[in-house]
Amino acid sequence: MNLGLFSTKTLVETAPDHPCEVRTQRLFNVEETLDAQGQKTWKQESTRTTTTIAKYAHYQASSFQESLAAETGKSKEQFQKSLAKSSAAPQPTQVKTVSTTSATQVKGGVSRDSDSDSSSSSSGGKKKSKMIKFGTNVDLSDRHKWKDQLVELHKLPKWLNVTWAGNGLSHLGHTVLGMNSVQLYMKIPGCRTPAHQENLNLCSVNFNIGPGDCEWFAIPDQYWGELYRLCQKNNVDYLSGAYWPLPEDLFKAKIPLYRFTQKPGDMVFISPGAPHWVQATGWCNNIAWNTAPLDVDVFKLAIERYEFNKLQSYKSIVPMVHLCWNLAKNVKLKDEALHSLIKYVCMKSLQHTGRIENLMSSKGKHIVWHGRQDEDAPHYCFSCELEVFNILFVREVEKQHVVYCIDCALKISPILDGFVILREHLTDSLSQTYDSYELQSESAVSEVVHSLLTFNPQPSTPQAVH
Repeated sequence: MNLGLFSTKTLVETAPDHPCEVRTQRLFNVEETLDAQGQKTWKQESTRTTTTIAKYAHYQASSFQESLAAETGKSKEQFQKSLAKSSAAPQPTQVKTVSTTSATQVKGGVSRDSDSDSSSSSSGGKKKSKMIKFGTNVDLSDRHKWKDQLVELHKLPKWLNVTWAGNGLSHLGHTVLGMNSVQLYMKIPGCRTPAHQENLNLCSVNFNIGPGDCEWFAIPDQYWGELYRLCQKNNVDYLSGAYWPLPEDLFKAKIPLYRFTQKPGDMVFISPGAPHWVQATGWCNNIAWNTAPLDVDVFKLAIERYEFNKLQSYKSIVPMVHLCWNLAKNVKLKDEALHSLIKYVCMKSLQHTGRIENLMSSKGKHIVWHGRQDEDAPHYCFSCELEVFNILFVREVEKQHVVYCIDCALKISPILDGFVILREHLTDSLSQTYDSYELQSESAVSEVVHSLLTFNPQPSTPQAVH
């Protein structure tokens, strides 16, 4: 593959004014984070701004040049000192002074590099960390602007492709940026992606474009509960917080930790539900996206996280109910366990629709037909941010019409005063899809395999999620 298509130089030549989100972070050792008092912490603080690819590219290049100049200057200084020592006559007092200084450095745990570190504090021995900028979430979903880059990714095996029939996310019908589309990350040494699980525990693909390396940390998905408890202990929110786990704390909790270096050209595939965090150790770019293989274990973990997010009032940017209905309409499965799981989600959705219809009937409320297009983005509750499927409770807020789920609508008005109730799917149509969703017969398996290998739909236009 020609990964040079994703290099900073090519990106600037292709779309210099393309937007780039910037996270301003403090530079820390790869194994720790310090708070304002110099104490170890899990919290990873950053501020968010926006810039363009060209402006961040200038920052990235300037950072490299500054580092190169500093190293060159340091080498010259060391060479001159060495030359001066070798030409000077031996003086015992001078040797003694150097020896004493060296002993003090070792005793105090200060490396030689720190002597020239202007960020070192003169009082208390505390170090002020340098501020660095991380260029993140650069959207590469535009098929026209990034045609060469997206075509190059077609060289990957089908199961790694951004879009193909065996990837559940390809059946959403709309673009979720960074999940079923490619995102780019531009880094200098020290840029961090804090610890997280992928949205709905799905798999992810990550390529290091280079030229520098990235350091990765990960733990098996079975230990996410222990990590959750450690987050609570360290006062960070597991789902929405930004945190950098300390290896020593993981070891004490007997959580196995994977650590490895991602070289230029290396691909990292994150299995379902594996918590992970990344720090750049060189100047590099990365590209990444998610995939949802049509596998029962993948979807079990996804549904588990979808339900957990509900309990935590945390938005699931992949609408699981909507996705399961689309899979029921578009994909015939041979895997009985996965088929049953998807059908179960659809059944619970039908039951929920039925209960709402009965409640509206008892309240004398009319449900108005609204309908929807296949490419329309799903709806989320304006209040609790949970997915709202089929029956929408709409009211005007600040001159805008927004959607609520039934629970939040009833909290606002038990008689639903001021709400318009809309329907996107006919119950008979959903029932027909449910009843016709059968296991794939053995005789048609070869046809399915052929369709999976040749499936290559055109990505839809990104939609705003409300």
